[in-house]
Amino acid sequence: MSVDQIRAVGDGEDEKAAPAAVTTAAAARRSYPVAPGYRLNVRSGPGTGYAIVRTLPEGASVSISCQTPGTRVSGPYGSSNIWDSIGSGQYVSDAYVRTGTDGYVAARC
Repeated sequence: MSVDQIRAVGDGEDEKAAPAAVTTAAAARRSYPVAPGYRLNVRSGPGTGYAIVRTLPEGASVSISCQTPGTRVSGPYGSSNIWDSIGSGQYVSDAYVRTGTDGYVAARC
C-alpha cells in the first residue's frame, strides 16, 4: 500500500469534432472519480515527498487543471509518474484517478 492512500473498510463527448484547444479546456474542467474504496492524500507537490495538505474522502471526484511528471506511484489504475493538479498547490497521483487512459488528459503544468 502506497503512502498516498488508505484502504477503506467496508461523457461521451465527440472529441474528434472539437479543436485541440477546446478539447484540452474541456478536459481540464471534467470531473474524474477517485478509485472506489480509497481516501486519497492531496500533496503540496507532484510526489510522495511533498507534504499532505488534505485527504479526499471515499467517493470523491477531482477536476484536473493540469498534469506533471513526479514520483512514480502504483495504485489501482496501474503504475504512473503522472500527477494531477486539482488546485493551487494540490496534487494527487494519477494512479488513483480514473481518467480512462495511462497518458495525459490535460495540459502539462
